[in-house]
Parts: sequence; C-alpha cells; structure tokens
Amino acid sequence: MKSSALLSTHAAKGNLCLVLHAHLPFVRHPEREYMLEENWLFEAITETYIPLLSIFDNIVSDRVPLRITLSMSPTLCEMLGDPLLRQRYVKYIDRSIELAEKECVRTKNQPEFRDTAKMYLEKFMSAKKVFVDYCSMDLAGQFAELQDKGALELITSAATHGFFPVMRENPQAIIAQVRIAVETHERIFKKPPAGFWLPECGYYPGVEKILHAAGISYFFTDAHGVLFSEPRPRYGVFAPVVCSGAPVAAFGRDIEASKAVWSAHEGYPGDPAYREFYRDIGFDLDMEYVRPYIDPIGLRANTGVKYYKITGKTDHKKPYDRDRALDRALIHAGNFMFNREKRIEYCSSLMDRPPLIVAPFDAELFGHWWYEGPQWLNFLIRKIAFEQNIVTLCTASDYLSANPDNQVCTPSLSSWGQKGYCEVWLDERSDWAYPDIFKMEILMEELARTFERPDPLTRRALNQMARELLLAQSSDWAFIMKTGAMENYARRRVKEHIANFIRLSGEVRSGKPEEHFISVLEAQNNIFKNIDYRVYA
Repeated sequence: MKSSALLSTHAAKGNLCLVLHAHLPFVRHPEREYMLEENWLFEAITETYIPLLSIFDNIVSDRVPLRITLSMSPTLCEMLGDPLLRQRYVKYIDRSIELAEKECVRTKNQPEFRDTAKMYLEKFMSAKKVFVDYCSMDLAGQFAELQDKGALELITSAATHGFFPVMRENPQAIIAQVRIAVETHERIFKKPPAGFWLPECGYYPGVEKILHAAGISYFFTDAHGVLFSEPRPRYGVFAPVVCSGAPVAAFGRDIEASKAVWSAHEGYPGDPAYREFYRDIGFDLDMEYVRPYIDPIGLRANTGVKYYKITGKTDHKKPYDRDRALDRALIHAGNFMFNREKRIEYCSSLMDRPPLIVAPFDAELFGHWWYEGPQWLNFLIRKIAFEQNIVTLCTASDYLSANPDNQVCTPSLSSWGQKGYCEVWLDERSDWAYPDIFKMEILMEELARTFERPDPLTRRALNQMARELLLAQSSDWAFIMKTGAMENYARRRVKEHIANFIRLSGEVRSGKPEEHFISVLEAQNNIFKNIDYRVYA
C-alpha cells in the first residue's frame, strides 16, 4: 500500500524511473583481525548507504513525494546482516572519528582545510549515531521501513551477482542464482521482489523464462538491449517491452539521462568544484601519523578524509569548498530536471502513453565516488515535486500498473560496460576461470540429483559446495581483474573457491567428508546459512 502523502499530485506528461543498484561482492574474512577489502563495505556504509537512508527519511518526513527503485543485492544484504561485519564497522567508524578529531587539531590554523576537517568529524559521528542508535545496526531493516511507507520499491539481483550470459549453457546454475536471491530478499524484506537487476545488465534471450518462474515481473537492460529488440520497439526505450519468451517486462536505460550522472568526463561528477576522490590523507600525510588508520602492515589506503576539489586536469588541486560544491549540485539537479522535462514534452507528442525515462545507476556512485551525489539526489527529488509539472517519479511497477499493454519483443543479447556486449567479463585476464566454473556447475547438478537423502555431514558438505560455486561465479572478480585494481585479490578469491569446491566434491564422492574442513569453510564463507543444495536439482 502506497502512502498518499508520498505520491505526486500534479498531472505529469511523463515519468522518471530512478534506479539505484546497491551491490558489493561478499568480502568477509574472520580469519584475520583486519582485511583491507572489508573496507569496501565500511566505506559504502559511511559514504553511500547511510547518507541515502538519511536523505530518504528526511524527504518522507517532509511529506515530499518519493518513488525510487532500490536494488539491494543478496551479497550486500548478507554482509549488512552479518554480526561480525557489523561489529567491525563500529570499530572502523570509531577509528574514523578518532582520525577526524586529530585532523581538527592539526588543521586549526589552516583555514583552507579547517572547516572540511570539522565536516568529516560531524559526518563520521552522525554515521555512527545512525548506524548504532537509529538503525540498531540493521540498515536493511530501515530501507524495508521506507518500502513499507511507499517511498521505495526494493528489488533484488542474482544471489552472488553471477553474469548470466556466460552461464546460459547451464540454466540450472542461473535458476539457483535467481531462486536463492528471491528467497533471501523475501526473508529480509518480508515481501517478494517484483523486479530484478540483471548483474551488469547482462541479458540473453530466454533468461526471462527463469525470472518469470521465480515470480519476477520486470528487469532492466542497457539501451541497446531494448533498442535492438526483434521487432524494433515502436517507442524505443521510452516504454517497456514484454519479452516474447515469457510475460516479463524489459526496461531500457536512457543513454542521455544516465551519461549526465555517471560520466566523470561528460557528466556532473567531473565538475571542478566537486571533491576529488583520488586525494586522500592516507596517501598524502606522513606514514607515522596515518599508520593507525590504514592497513596495519603499512600499506597506504584511503581514510575517507580528502581536502581537495577536482579543480581540473592538473596535479595542483585546490582546497575543497563544501558550500560551493553544494551550490553546483543544486544547479546540476535543476539542469537534469530541465533536460528530462524537454525530452518528455517532445516524446509525449509522439506517443499514445506517457513516456518513461529510465535512469539506473550503481548506488555507490552517490557519496562514495561522487561525494555530493546524495545531496544532488535530494535536490532533484524536491525540485521534481515542487518546481515543475511535466515529470513525476515512478517505479517500473507503477508504470506497468498504469500501462499494462506493451509491445511484445525479443530483446537483444547485451550488457553494460565497454562496448556493451559482455567484453568486460570475457577479458583475457579473467576468462581462464570459466572452464573450471562450468565444470563445477555440471558437477553440482549431478551431485544434487545423486544425493537425495544424504547423511547430515554429507549434506553440510553439499551445501558448502553450493556456496563455494556461487561465490566463484561472482561477476565482480572478472570486473576487478579487467580493471587491474586489486587483481591479485580477485584471482585468489576465485582460485580459493574453485579449490574448496574440488576438495569437497572429492570427499563427497568418496563418502569421506572431513568435518573440520567443512566447519572452517562454514565459518569463513558463511553466506546463505539456510541454503539447500537441492536448488541445483
């Protein structure tokens, strides 16, 4: 039930569907006191998830119309709910507060940095208060409350973000990714997801049959996935199409709206006034000073404290001015809204239904990469509500409910990323892993059919095999290997999951599972605690 206070009352000519995809790979290392990669989660909590949650809460409290789609991947939800990672985040934010306090002292006689240091201290203290006091360490639960108030539509993605086009020869592996995702989502958010974020927007004709069987009504593709449908869609990406293989709607990304936000070169995030991501005191200041706040082995890392603005294509960066940056975010929000108004006014004259602009983004762009992004979103939502009457916010479900009859097409094989046809995830740096993973998928299916009623220890081994397979399938590892950042970590993770699976499968087939080894893996790779390996049967 949607709260009437949250829905726009003006008669709009068209709709804007903002979609934020919140996802991180499963990174959890209980075997070590500190693991640099766990900071990926902690940084995203501080810079993206908490700021977005706070902004959405304030918008709802102000009774401003709000309808946004938020995709929360199962791996992210599992990490947000993990007791160990929750406690480690509190330690992380405590260290950040301590560092910011020291920075306020260090910069007290540096007026160009002093106010920014105070800003970080306030931000870190607020993040801890929201996480511990307001959310009781349950961020997913707070997003669920916004769903219940009608502000958000929460949808899911594949269990471990497996890239479907490279898994199509083993459809049961995709079925497992989808079913586990839907079950996890319903367990956490108490409501089945209507929509599905295809990992990396990776679509191939026929995957809609698997989504439909799992109760999914719609998904998103990159623009060319819909534009190159057969037959060609009469409304382009400005209306969904219904897949010919099953009654599931495909929504295509609008290129112009997306590029304005995600492109660091052509879009808003590259503005000289915005904060420079790549200048952090973890790299700039004396090692002895920052040592307690970076990797204990002495490896320099981001601390989240950054004092410079983008300035331009120069190494001589100027100090960051928060007020000026927010002024630019306000202007950019107005510009984005104006351009969407003009596009909708034009398209509405050519269509027999309200045109829809779909603008999907990685949620982590907002706040983490583009520091001012959450406030830009805040300004945009409020401007759409009160400063125009052409555009209204809606979700894909809202649009389908109001416009149930749509053209039937077969979308094109596609992905987002460089060149748009899976190349990022089929790169020579990562393609070595697919033959092994392919064999694992086949073997998992065979063992799931063979062991219908195993003894308890064998059941545990089979369940852990399923976890290791799922974790090896994550598209994140191929992406990281392609970009070259943290490549060794990604390679090691894939190889470890493959090795774990091979050993477990050998023990299962020999009838001699080793309980200690199973217990170690259950403690370390503990994703989807209630998994049932028979999902592969």
